[in-house]
Amino acid sequence: MKGDSRIGKSDCYECVACSFNKVTPFTSGFVRHNATNCAFTTDESWVILNPIEQSIKRKIEAVGTPLKDWDIQINYGIKTGCNEAFIIDEAKRAELIAGDPKSAEIIRPILRGRDIKRYGYNFAGLYLLFIPWHFPLHKDESITGPSIKAEQAFEEQYPAVYKHLLQYKKLLLSRNKAEVGVRYEWYALQRWGAKYWEDFNQQLIVYNDIAQRLTFAMTSAGTFINNTVYFIKGEESTLSYLLSYLNSNLIDWYYRTLSVQLGTKAVRMFSIYM
Repeated sequence: MKGDSRIGKSDCYECVACSFNKVTPFTSGFVRHNATNCAFTTDESWVILNPIEQSIKRKIEAVGTPLKDWDIQINYGIKTGCNEAFIIDEAKRAELIAGDPKSAEIIRPILRGRDIKRYGYNFAGLYLLFIPWHFPLHKDESITGPSIKAEQAFEEQYPAVYKHLLQYKKLLLSRNKAEVGVRYEWYALQRWGAKYWEDFNQQLIVYNDIAQRLTFAMTSAGTFINNTVYFIKGEESTLSYLLSYLNSNLIDWYYRTLSVQLGTKAVRMFSIYM
């Protein structure tokens, strides 16, 4: 059981664990045998564990270095806003490249959460049309909204991909209407990792946003991920060590004392808990 200890002393109440010393003849035998004392003394979230589990958690936290203190960065993958338009299979990839060889420049292999396994992944033969805001003028910082000039350049330089996306224009325009056509062009990805997209050109540790068991894998350089996957960037030696550590049974157990759980097994891999 987890909760929040941010309760003022005047609002304090007695829980089963705190009432252990006030057992009456009518108190459940289960409570008498299983109650445990927990101290809710900080503003941090709390979890009720038995004495052995509390001891293990304390030892981990006493000798371990929190992940936030490592020289790493954690981010999430690309959000298309319309997977039907931006994620293509092998056949469509071949068709686009046959129609215009330059198309290959913006087609990248992509992994989804379901593809991630412990220490590896199953590539499903899917590819991302990687099209940043204002592409192909995305490096021009003077462009702050939808650019007709950028769209014209896109159509001229990547005609096969432009034609492919054109058939989805109505769907693409129906995405977040406060942004599409206001902040970026209809043909661009909804979120393209503007501050970190180049990180995908190196090896990364990747993991699901929802997991039955903590599952981490290392990608090949140039592999992109969608927004159901998070990634950890760092030095190669650091990532190699962390990959084994994060996939361990110990960390799978420990993470569950920190995170939000879905039902009895699954956990959310929010960065705040990572």
